Amino acid sequence: MLSNLKATLAARRMRQFELAAELKISASTLTEIILGRRPLEDGQRTRIGVLLGVEDLEWLFLDVRPRPAARPAGSPPVIALHVAPGTRA
Repeated sequence: MLSNLKATLAARRMRQFELAAELKISASTLTEIILGRRPLEDGQRTRIGVLLGVEDLEWLFLDVRPRPAARPAGSPPVIALHVAPGTRA
């Protein structure tokens, strides 16, 4: 996920659909790019940087993906169990 791009849009008070319109792509395409499901095309990184006033493109397009929580070696996996009120597990 391109969290820095998302944060920069929020800081500039710019909506994703507005950036998409400037790039002449659909809002859903931009969403897929931000979520890391679709790559940027040639020149889009530079254009986005210019539109948002960001020179550090490496930072702006840093791909941050959540990592699963580490657990100590040999410990059993955590299993979540939801019990509805009034019932027994």
